[in-house]
Amino acid sequence: MSFPANPKEFTVRGVLLGILITLVFTAAQIYLGLKVGLTFATSIPAAVISMALLQAFRSATIQENNIVQTIASAAGTLSSVIFVLPGLIIIGWWAHVPFFMTFAACAVGGILGVMYTMPLRRALVVQSNLPYPEGVAAAEVLKVGTSTREGAQEGKAGLWAILMGSLTSAFVAFTAAVKIIPAEVAGFWKVKAVNGQIGATSLLGGSSLALMGAGHLMGITVGIAMLTGLIIASGFALPYLTSITPMADGATIAQHAGAVFRTKVRLLGAGAIAVASLWTLGKLIVPVWLGLMSALESNAAVKRGDGEVPRTDRDLPVNTVGIIILACMVPVGWLLAHFIQESGTLQPLLIPLVGAGVAFALVAGLIAAAVCGYMAGLIGSSNSPVSGLAILAVLTASLMVGVLGRSLTGPDEQQALIAFILFLTTIVLAVAVVGNDNLQDLKTGQLVGATPWKQQVALIIGVIAGAIVIPPVLELLNQAYGFPDDPNRSAITAAPLNAPQATLIASLAKGVIGGNLDWELLGYGGIIGAVLIAVDIIVKKVSGGKMSLPPLGVSLAIYLPSAVTAPVVVGAVSGWIYEKTVSKRSWGAIAKRLGVLVASGFIVGESLFNVAHALLIVITQKETPLAFMAAVDEHLGTIIAFAMAVVIVVGLYVWSAGQAKKIDTQT
Repeated sequence: MSFPANPKEFTVRGVLLGILITLVFTAAQIYLGLKVGLTFATSIPAAVISMALLQAFRSATIQENNIVQTIASAAGTLSSVIFVLPGLIIIGWWAHVPFFMTFAACAVGGILGVMYTMPLRRALVVQSNLPYPEGVAAAEVLKVGTSTREGAQEGKAGLWAILMGSLTSAFVAFTAAVKIIPAEVAGFWKVKAVNGQIGATSLLGGSSLALMGAGHLMGITVGIAMLTGLIIASGFALPYLTSITPMADGATIAQHAGAVFRTKVRLLGAGAIAVASLWTLGKLIVPVWLGLMSALESNAAVKRGDGEVPRTDRDLPVNTVGIIILACMVPVGWLLAHFIQESGTLQPLLIPLVGAGVAFALVAGLIAAAVCGYMAGLIGSSNSPVSGLAILAVLTASLMVGVLGRSLTGPDEQQALIAFILFLTTIVLAVAVVGNDNLQDLKTGQLVGATPWKQQVALIIGVIAGAIVIPPVLELLNQAYGFPDDPNRSAITAAPLNAPQATLIASLAKGVIGGNLDWELLGYGGIIGAVLIAVDIIVKKVSGGKMSLPPLGVSLAIYLPSAVTAPVVVGAVSGWIYEKTVSKRSWGAIAKRLGVLVASGFIVGESLFNVAHALLIVITQKETPLAFMAAVDEHLGTIIAFAMAVVIVVGLYVWSAGQAKKIDTQT
């Protein structure tokens, strides 16, 4: 596919459309991430929306559509700061999310992520054999949508797929809000544990199309991994731990099982997550090091080269990049100093803590951005274990700050040190996740003839747009739902959002600084994680690399409640059946892409509805502002929910296959 020498690329309409998509998708990502601990890549849905809307302009180009998806991709990455940021609420440091501090931490960290990965483009994108699965997929969507009649039809069908997925999932969430169907169904019963004692277990299910959509996007491999984790948690860990834990006086089986899950089973999951994350990162040390060496060699070769650099190979000038990086250290230092001044108790350590924090952001941010950028090329942005980097960052920061703050041993000082660590880790995580996204976008740009420096500027715009929407949405959800273990929790509803990674990372920071974690259970969880790693290695070897059991997916399912993991597993299996059914058809590839867009719509619609519902909860100060009718009997409601899910999911899959066949027939 040939590209013009100077195409229309960076336009006002493209930038505005990209910002609008970023605002919407970021709000959806925040809710999903806090609910289930996962986010999804927004590049492909954004590209489809862009193509469908910009078709009204004859002058629209593939490069202009690429700028839109580049800006919007920030929504799928920067929102990952919620894996750490709510920890400041969970430990009781913040009662509310401050807008400026949160915005600035996200914006400055995101800009650094773009700058840090810029010098790696030639080595890790242009001269590399890394697959960049999401970047290549986004480029293919843009090419198909721009160059052929089939693509134009697919773009329109794709937009309808997102819209119908969004509207149906929002409708299901609405029926749960008005109590026609239960938002969650729980079953608790006594069982005999492996020690012969009587314990308890539970199985929960949620009526969430968003979680089913997430399962479709994750795929069958991750779905089976999460099913394995669900079996470990509910089939083994919970019965055993409830059998050896005395039941509180007057407690029911449900209350006993719920308490043990929250205080004990989740610690097992946390230990498994930590070991699985470190293993995943450890495997990438050698390829990342080789990638960095290649980047340095490539940059040296460019400096020695002669002649004019083609448009498709022009980055922002290296001097400009260096100045921006150094300039960003000023707001980083100011933010850390302001945070310390607000704490009051850390004033004696202001200079050493700020100095160490700036150095940590500079060095750890660079390493994290490079590692994440390489991982994005190797396994994709969505699969990149940024949680593992967050764990490493918080542990390293905790050890560093712990040494500096050793002279301050009171509980108030310890709390302030933990809060400082979490805030510093938020900045570093913002650097890492945007670096994770930048190279993926640049790969898409390389394949569609984009100008690298324009993409880099576009991603900075997306970062700023995402940073603007994160604080108010996070605060809205905090007021409406709140987070677990928050000592100051004053949310209107009784059920908090899980915020699994933030809860884990806050616990790790507490453990290093205060030594108040149940290290024994964490250790057992670590052993489970090590066993899962060994099983994954065996499965890959026996299957010749065709199958795997991702230990991080299993570990996450141990940590999360079954009301979250069960719908994800169902969605993964449903998506696998659908893709297997259409894969051998001539129109199978189109059908698969439309299925992905329907699943993305499921996530966007339900998530945005729940954000709007949270706003209504806060405005009315009522836990169930839409419950204007008597709740339907739970058994009947469950039947209705099941029937709705089957009709909607099967119906939209059939519609997607029909549209794909129609598009293929007419071309």
